[in-house]
Amino acid sequence: MKLTSVLKPAEVTRDWVLIDADGKTFGRILTEVATLLRGKHKPSFTPNVDCGDYVVIINAEKAKFSGKKLEDKDYFTHSGYFGSTKSKKLGDMLENHTEKLFRQAVRGMLPKTTLGRHMLKKLKVYAGAEHPHTAQINKGA
Repeated sequence: MKLTSVLKPAEVTRDWVLIDADGKTFGRILTEVATLLRGKHKPSFTPNVDCGDYVVIINAEKAKFSGKKLEDKDYFTHSGYFGSTKSKKLGDMLENHTEKLFRQAVRGMLPKTTLGRHMLKKLKVYAGAEHPHTAQINKGA
C-alpha cells in the first residue's frame, strides 16, 4: 500500500505568475490569485505548508466592477478606540489605494493564521503596467 506523499517546506518549488487585470472582473481575479498563492493548483498541495507561487498583478486600476459597487460598497477600518470607525468608498480606494484594496480582498480568502500571512507576502500588486519583477517572471516561464 502506497502512502500519500507529504511535501516538506524545503522541497517546495515556486514559480512567478503574471496576471494582467485589464478588463477582467475584480472578484474573478482574486479567486484565481488566492488559489495560486495557496498552491491548490499543484498536485503536491499540502494544507500545512506554504507551497504556493509568487503572483504579480499589473494594471490593477483597470479591473472591472459590476453594478453600482464603486459608489455603494464601503470598506471600514477601526482602530479599537470608541468612535474611531472610518469608511471609504470602493471607488476612492480604487483611485488612491489600489494595491491596498487588492491585498485586503485577497487576505480574506486566505487562512487566518501565520501561514496565511506568509502566503500574502508573495502577492505583488501594481496599479500600472510596469513592475520590477521581469527577471523572475522571465526566468520562471
